[in-house]
Amino acid sequence: MLTRFLRTSRHAALAWLILAGPCFAAVGPAAAVCATPSASGLARQRLQDAMAHGRFVAYQPTQIRIIDGRASRADDAGIRADLKVLREHFDSLVTYGSANGADRVADVAAELGFRVVVLGIWGIDDEAEIRLALDAAARQPALVVGLSLGNERVLAGETDYARLAERLNQLRRRAPKLALSTTEPFHLFEQPGAAPLLAAADFLLVNAHPVFQTWFAQAGPADWARFVVNVTQDVAARFCGPVLVKETGVPTAPETMGFTAARQAAFFRVLREAFPATDRTAFAYFSAFDAAWRVADSHPTAGPQPQEGSWGLFEEGRSPKPAALELPGLSR
Repeated sequence: MLTRFLRTSRHAALAWLILAGPCFAAVGPAAAVCATPSASGLARQRLQDAMAHGRFVAYQPTQIRIIDGRASRADDAGIRADLKVLREHFDSLVTYGSANGADRVADVAAELGFRVVVLGIWGIDDEAEIRLALDAAARQPALVVGLSLGNERVLAGETDYARLAERLNQLRRRAPKLALSTTEPFHLFEQPGAAPLLAAADFLLVNAHPVFQTWFAQAGPADWARFVVNVTQDVAARFCGPVLVKETGVPTAPETMGFTAARQAAFFRVLREAFPATDRTAFAYFSAFDAAWRVADSHPTAGPQPQEGSWGLFEEGRSPKPAALELPGLSR
C-alpha cells in the first residue's frame, strides 16, 4: 500500500537535490503536461476548493483486513464508527478501494457532513469493483468528486503507464463528470514515459515518503517536510492540474527503526507550516488508522516491513495519537 522508493544511486542523488532546495533544473527540465479538457471541470473545482479550504485524510475502513489473501468486509456501522472519529479532525477523504463494503464510505460520509470524497478503485481491471465505485458516486453526486484508479500499480510492476492511461480514458467515458486520477510515488510521475498517464488524469495523487530515503535517520522534521514540499512542487511543475499528496507521514513504530509517536507529531507539525494548502497543491494526512495486518501484507518491494501497521494518526481501536491531538480545530 505504501511507497517504496527504488534506492538506486540516481534516486538517492535526486533526493538530495530536491531536499536541498527548489532548483529543479538540476534534475532536467520538462514541459508541463496538461489533461485534455473534459466535462469534469466542476468536480475538479470542488476538489480544489476542498484542497485549499478543507483537510484530507487517507482512509480505509478498520473492519477490512486482508489475511492470507482473504479480505474481511466493512459494514455501515463500522464505517460510521471510524468516520465519527475522523470527522472531528477532517472533512475530506481519499480511499483505496471500493470492494469489501468500502463503497459504502461515501454514503456514511454524506450522513456525517464530509465535504468531498475521492473513491479508490484498487483493481484497475476489476469490473465488479469499478461498478461499485460508479454506483457509489451516482448515489452521492454531491459528495464524490473523483475516482482514483489503482494505487502504486506501476510501482508494483502490475501495469505500465500506457495501459493505465488507457484504463483511465475508458473510465472517463463511463464517468465523464468525475475527476479521475491514479496514485504513484512522485518520481514515477516525473519519468518521460508517464506523459500519456498525466494527459489522461484530471489531478494527481502523489506518494512522497521521506522515511524511505536513505538520509531520513540523519535528518529532522524540517528536512523531512522540505523534501515533501519540494518534490510536490517538482511534480506540479510537470503537470497542469492539481496535485494532492495522498501519502506522506511517519510511522509510530518500531522505535528500533527510529519511528515514534513523537516523531510523527513533529513531522506533521512542521509540515503544516512548510506546506500551506492551496487549490493547486495540498497534502492528505496518512493514514487514518493503524492496521496491524499490513505488516504481513504483500508490498511493492521485497523484505520485511515492520512499520506498515503503525502509520495511523489513530490506533486501531480509534484512540488518537499525539499527531491527531495536535491538529488545529477544523471549521465546519
